[in-house]
Amino acid sequence: MRPMLELSGVERRRGEGERAFTLAVEGLSLRKGECLAVTGPSGSGKSTLLDLLGLVLRPDRADAFRFLDQDVAALWRSGGDGGLAALRSRHLGYVLQTGGLLPFLNLRENVELSRRLLGLGPDALTGELLARLGLTHLKAEKPRALSVGERQRAAIARAFAHRPALVLADEPTAALDPPQALEVCRLMLELAAEFGIALVVVSHDWELVRKLALPQARVVPDAGSGACRSRLEWPADA
Repeated sequence: MRPMLELSGVERRRGEGERAFTLAVEGLSLRKGECLAVTGPSGSGKSTLLDLLGLVLRPDRADAFRFLDQDVAALWRSGGDGGLAALRSRHLGYVLQTGGLLPFLNLRENVELSRRLLGLGPDALTGELLARLGLTHLKAEKPRALSVGERQRAAIARAFAHRPALVLADEPTAALDPPQALEVCRLMLELAAEFGIALVVVSHDWELVRKLALPQARVVPDAGSGACRSRLEWPADA
């Protein structure tokens, strides 16, 4: 099966002066339904990687960058913002650390937002997601009435509701206690497997990643580069 996401020779520099650093991704690929955990120390470039995969950060260099048979590198070079926006809105889902729910919408409306923005009508998946994530009884509540864990589960439901090809989760368990964190991540893995959605989870919780037995890529300082630089190390058995 051909990868739905494939990067090689990708680099991006961020910051200025002494605070500048470069993230190098020599190779990364994901197939439909595959899951990957990305770990690394704070400030190493994990968020930069997510911004690249989320098509919101233009690479400085890209030998290859393909997503769903689209040449993303060529779209960046040609200024194809419309094509990039279409890929982001239809085929990407994002789970933020804080949940990112809109305070003036109730829980169900927040979950359905990704579908509404695409002009998609009601779907049975919304109700299924709410039930699977234990949120059905809270569907009319505003975010302020929800616990941290409930807001995070709602954010996960929203990310999956429009059946994207790829879901990116940025420290989705940072505000949760260990049992909640394990439950939330297992739910994401179940949903990804069931709907054939690729999943990338950035986490600082290495113990959680170990318990979930996820393939792991690490963002590590490149000590031999002579500059402030990190690289993505792909799993040895990939």
